[in-house]
Amino acid sequence: MHSRTVFFVSDGTGITAETFGNAILAQFDMKPRHVRLPFIDTVDKAHQAVRQINHTGEVEGKKPVVFTTLVNMEVLKVIQDGCKGMLLDMFGTFVHPLEQELGIKSHHRVGRFSDVSRSKEYTDRIEAINFSLAHDDGQSNRDLAGADVILVGVSRSGKTPTSLYLAMQCGLKAANYPLIPEDFDRRQLPPALAPFQRKIFGLTISPERLAEIRSERRPNSRYASLENCRTEVAEAEAMMRRSGIRWLSTTTKSIEEIATTILQEIRPERLVY
Repeated sequence: MHSRTVFFVSDGTGITAETFGNAILAQFDMKPRHVRLPFIDTVDKAHQAVRQINHTGEVEGKKPVVFTTLVNMEVLKVIQDGCKGMLLDMFGTFVHPLEQELGIKSHHRVGRFSDVSRSKEYTDRIEAINFSLAHDDGQSNRDLAGADVILVGVSRSGKTPTSLYLAMQCGLKAANYPLIPEDFDRRQLPPALAPFQRKIFGLTISPERLAEIRSERRPNSRYASLENCRTEVAEAEAMMRRSGIRWLSTTTKSIEEIATTILQEIRPERLVY
C-alpha cells in the first residue's frame, strides 16, 4: 500500500514538477502514489484540481503532498487558497529569489516545451532518437561515423535503455551492439566497429543478475542459465580488456548513473541539454 498520495500540478506537461519532486521524494523511505495533473492552465481547471486533491486527502485521511510548477499567478492562487494538501511551489521557491538576486524578471514561460519544436536542439534530439532506434542491437552498420557513442556488451546488459536515455536526455546519437558467441570465438569486436574504437564504451553485469533478467524473457533456456551467463560475461570482459575499451558494471547502477559515467569517459563533442 502507498503511504501518501503526491500530486504534480503544472500548466505544462508536468514533467519538470514530477522530475524535481521525485528527486526530493527519493530521499525518503516511502512508496507514494503519483498523480500528475498536467495542463492546469485555467481557473476552472485549477478548481477541479483542488477538488481532486482535497477529496484524496479526505478519503485517505492524510494530507496529499502537492508539487507545482504553475506560472500563471491567477491559477496558482486558486491552488494556494483552496488546496488542503502540503503545497510545494517550486517556481515560487526558486524563481522569485533568483529574480531578486539577478535583478531581472524571468520569462514566466509555461513549460519548457512551449516553443521548443522550432529549436535546433529539439531537432537534434529527435534525430538522435531516430538514430538510436535504427542502430539498436546491431540492426544497422550505416553511418556509424555519425554516432557519438557506441555501446557494446552481452545481451540484456542495459545497452538499449542507456542508448535511448542518451538520445532523449542528451541529444546524443547512440548505437549499441551485442557481443555474441561468434565475437568470442574470433576474440575480436564486431569488425564494423573497428574504425570507431574511440567512441566505444562497454557495459557488463553480474552473471547472477543477468540470469535473473534473461529468465524473465526466456525461462529455463540455455540463454538464461547461470553457467552460460557466467561464460558470456567473462568472455565479454576479457574482450574489453584486450581491446582497451572503457567499461562499467550496470548491476547496481541506474540508467542516469550509467549515462553520466559514459559522458564523463567518452566526452562527446556534441552535447544537447
